[in-house]
Amino acid sequence: MQVEEYLDKIAESEGTVHLTLIDPASQTPDQAAEIAHAATLGGTDAIMVGGSTGAGGVLLDQTLLKIKERTDKPTILFPGNASGVSKHADAIFFMSLLNSRDINYITTNQAMGAPVVYKSGIEPISMAYIIVEPGGTVGWVGDAKLIPKRKPELAVAYALAGKYLGMHYTYLEAGSGADSPVTPEMIGAVKHVLGDNKLIVGGGIRDGETAKMCALAGADMIVTGTILEESSNVTAKVEELVSAIKK
Repeated sequence: MQVEEYLDKIAESEGTVHLTLIDPASQTPDQAAEIAHAATLGGTDAIMVGGSTGAGGVLLDQTLLKIKERTDKPTILFPGNASGVSKHADAIFFMSLLNSRDINYITTNQAMGAPVVYKSGIEPISMAYIIVEPGGTVGWVGDAKLIPKRKPELAVAYALAGKYLGMHYTYLEAGSGADSPVTPEMIGAVKHVLGDNKLIVGGGIRDGETAKMCALAGADMIVTGTILEESSNVTAKVEELVSAIKK
């Protein structure tokens, strides 16, 4: 089964998908593999691998290979630029940062990375990436014109543009380590116009209560990363998040 089909089936049958985000630059490949293993025991559905800075090349390859030794969950690349592509992943979120001011993050990195994706045979999953206040590191690196928290109509406009450009997934990103996640009002408004297209929400989701709020508002998938890097018991934390968002 293709990864996109696998994720869609979970979203339709079990409620909301849980994605564990691991930044290769934040720990050693062996430590990353332990986080992935612990998250798998906690019930996560897939492992996203990537980051805004220093997350490519040999370190990315080594991290993916180690993760695959410790879990059978799909690995999905979450690239910060063209160097964030590796043949060792199962799939890639092939995304365009729609609200960037920098053409490199809209189409140039995509053009540089596409031949690598094609040659490696990893599955591309098309995605509109939209960064919301506060935006964090990714907002700064990607030179995003941040969507104000209280302006859901702007997020709706970008989400519709992504949908009409043919992107299957839309990702509303508050930035890793954000104080608070994307608002339920924005999540609901965006999901309403996306219809059957899948909505991913990430940034600022630290506990089951927040995860549930995002799921109930309309998120088809939620991403947690920073909280798992900081957690002393990754399995228990993932269990808390997963139990809050599944039917």
